[in-house]
Formats: sequence, C-alpha cells, structure tokens
Amino acid sequence: MPELSFPRSWKISSKPHKFCPGCGHPVTLKALGWALDELGIQDITVIGFDIGCSLLAWDFFDVDSFQTHHGRTVPVMTGYKTVDPERICIAYVGDGGAYAIGAQHLVNAALRHDNITLIVVNNTNYGMTGGQKAPTTLPGEITETSPLGSDADFMKGPEMIAGSLAKKGDYIARGSIDNPLQLKVFIKKAIENQIANKGFSFVESLSVCPLNWGTDAKQTLAKLNKHKNYFPIKEFYK
Repeated sequence: MPELSFPRSWKISSKPHKFCPGCGHPVTLKALGWALDELGIQDITVIGFDIGCSLLAWDFFDVDSFQTHHGRTVPVMTGYKTVDPERICIAYVGDGGAYAIGAQHLVNAALRHDNITLIVVNNTNYGMTGGQKAPTTLPGEITETSPLGSDADFMKGPEMIAGSLAKKGDYIARGSIDNPLQLKVFIKKAIENQIANKGFSFVESLSVCPLNWGTDAKQTLAKLNKHKNYFPIKEFYK
C-alpha cells in the first residue's frame, strides 16, 4: 500500500468530510485508517466517537462505529471489550472529552489496565463550541474564555498516565499531525498492543484548530511547533 494513499478502511461515500478547513482531525483519522489497513482488522474493529469535533468522524470509516455521550467513550469501549473480547475496541476523543469531563474514566481505565486503545486529539481548545479554554490550553494562550491569555496550569495526559498509572504491557505515546507517518506507527503499535492483550494503549495526537486559533497555514504550523515545547513527541511507555 502506498504510504500516502486513501485508506481502504475509510468510507468513500462520506467524503468530502465535514471538518473545518485546516483541521487536524482528518490527518489523525487518516493515520488511523492506514494502521487498520496494515493490520487487516477492519472487519473486527469497532470505534466509539465522543461528542465534540470527534463526533464528525462517526461515518468516516467502513467499520462498526457509534457515538457516545460526552466524556463517556472510554467506559463504553471498555464495556464493549468486556462483552466481546475478540473485537478491537478504539475510543476516539478530543482533549476536552478525555481530560475534563472524561478524566475520571481515563484514570480508571488506566488503573484497571483495560485492554482498549484510546486516541486523544489535542488542539488545546474546545473546537466545536467556539474555541473555549480546555485542560490543555497553554499559559498565555488566548481563547474565547481567556481573552487576556490563560493563567491556569495545563494537563499533559500521556505524561500523567505514564508517570503514575501505567502498568507492564501498557503503551503510551504522543504523535503529531505534521508527521502523519510517525503518528500512524504509534497508533499501529497501540492497536497491536490490544491485539496481544497486553493492556491499556493510549496515543495522543498533537493537532491544530486554525479556525478558533485565528491562524493561516504558516501561522498554524508555527504554533503547532511551539506547542511541541510543552507536549513532546515520543513514546512514553511501552
């Protein structure tokens, strides 16, 4: 398969997609599609999508998928995996759904060593509802609810899980949409970890939101590179 091709696991009839111009979600979803293609698990995969921008991916793939309540995607996929352990269960969530309303579920899934794969798209704001401050909004970053710049601390999800909650067999990493092939490798490893029944697998995708950031293409990439100083790209636990 040519590495930059249209994923076979995508649902062609749902394209063009519904995301805003320049959004990072389609890049993350393409990396996920490549991983599913290479693993040949399209027929046994089920994906749960959170409310928010993530929700716009509900018909992105030609796989079983459904929408959950906001912040509840992780426990829903854990329940699905418990009932049908032969399925590959993937939770696809934004930073708000993972680190705010869904933070307790993320922590509990890691503590329980749940054998699911979580993909979190981090664009440092609440994208769908107007660009409000999120748990990942950086110090000084301007949002709809921090017009003078955020003065709060910010959450680093992979670091939190890897530093205090991860167990032997877990896989935790952070990739970035400006390197989709590396992001694909991380996502593929996370899914392989689930296939091998090793434990909790978690990949954060450092992403962009040019509409709410108010940035053009050049400014968007510059801001993404700046964010890497706060959110390093690497494997944290494997």
